[in-house]
Amino acid sequence: MGSISTMADELEGHDQEQIALMEERLILLDKDDNAIGEESKKTCHLMVNILPPRSLLHRAFSCFLFRPSDGKLLLQKRAAEKITFPSLWTNTCCSHPLANQDEMDLKDNIGVRRAAQRKLYQELGIPTSQIPISDFVYLTRIHYLAPSDGLWGEHEIDYILFLTAEVDLNVNPNECSDVTWVSPTELKSMIADPNNNFTPWFKLIVDRFLFPWWNDLLNRSKNQQVNAHLIADAQDNTIHRMGS
Repeated sequence: MGSISTMADELEGHDQEQIALMEERLILLDKDDNAIGEESKKTCHLMVNILPPRSLLHRAFSCFLFRPSDGKLLLQKRAAEKITFPSLWTNTCCSHPLANQDEMDLKDNIGVRRAAQRKLYQELGIPTSQIPISDFVYLTRIHYLAPSDGLWGEHEIDYILFLTAEVDLNVNPNECSDVTWVSPTELKSMIADPNNNFTPWFKLIVDRFLFPWWNDLLNRSKNQQVNAHLIADAQDNTIHRMGS
């Protein structure tokens, strides 16, 4: 009892495009980020499978795209159609590498970077030619657990990627209801406004990492274009266990 195969109605009434995406195959992990299998996105995001005894854990990424001309960060507001964490502000793009050979390859984190490039195109319409794989800079990983509501949630080892690029946006309204470019000061004002709500992983990254890295990036970019590679030496391969 309690198996997801008996839970026939959890997607009833949701958007059909988002339901289809729930069939994607994600990478199951042990607590040390070793791949131990695969499961559907739906299975991985049901709280009944996230909580003990199953405690399913999967791999994810959070990408932060900065504009080279002024160092502003692109945020997106998740569409109301999203099944998990709808209508919340978050970083530029957050999703999952898929359980295939290309996106499971962890040499130089290339599989995660390939997944980020794919999703930046799918969600925001950014041409892949504008965001080559080599431009993504891996910084660290966080392990966290966060409920979305009583039914859905997240339990991820989340790879944090920085990227600087001048991009053309063609936003997919089924994924994002709004986007905005912000400076550090403008983001702090957004966070202070009680009318704005944010995803839990974004809040964790903001609280622990974002502003020091962002300020360092801007400081190192004086008199030149902002370039994420300028803080590549901040890389930390520790799995930071947060909120779980």
